[in-house]
Formats: sequence, structure tokens, C-alpha cells
Amino acid sequence: MDKCKCSVKCKLCKISFLLSCGVVAYVLGISWFMTNAERLFGAVQEFWGPAVMLLLFVFSALVTGLLVLGYPIWLYLEQRKRDAVRVLLCNVGWLFGFLILFFIYKNNII
Repeated sequence: MDKCKCSVKCKLCKISFLLSCGVVAYVLGISWFMTNAERLFGAVQEFWGPAVMLLLFVFSALVTGLLVLGYPIWLYLEQRKRDAVRVLLCNVGWLFGFLILFFIYKNNII
């Protein structure tokens, strides 16, 4: 029985890692897009530039919110409240770990 619980915890942690990798991939993709947007589309000097950026901001909140909160909410609605909290906390931990790795990489600490 204890092995079963451990395998469920490991599976949830792996799912959480994959979801966090999805958030990181999305953020890196949007960062690349924003860095190269002027080169791709030219300088924007009209109403639509800020409107598109705000829409992208809202869309990004939706995507990252679904990646971080979607599975835990589904687990919670399935009455697996402990698992939902575990996945959410693992998501927070993985994302914090990625943040630390990015700071280390950016500042050439290692």
C-alpha cells in the first residue's frame, strides 16, 4: 500500500514538472516574440500595437493560469483535494526552481 502512495506522489510530481516546463516554454516563446516583434512587424505607431500587447497579456494569463491551476482544480473537483494541493505546491516549487536557474544563468554565478 505504501508503494502505491509513493507511485501516485511521484506521478503527480512528474505531471507538475511537465506543466511547469510548459509554462517555461510558453514564457520563453513569448519573450522571443516580444524581443523580435519590431524586426518582424516593423515599428508600431498606431492604436493596434498596444491593443495587441494587452490582448497578448490577457491570453498569456489564461494559458499560464490553465497550466498552473487547471490540473489541480480538476483534481479538487474530483474530490482528490490532497493531490490537488500537492500538485499546486509542486508547480510553485518547480517554477521557483526554474526562476533560480534563470537568475544563476543570467548572472553567470556558476
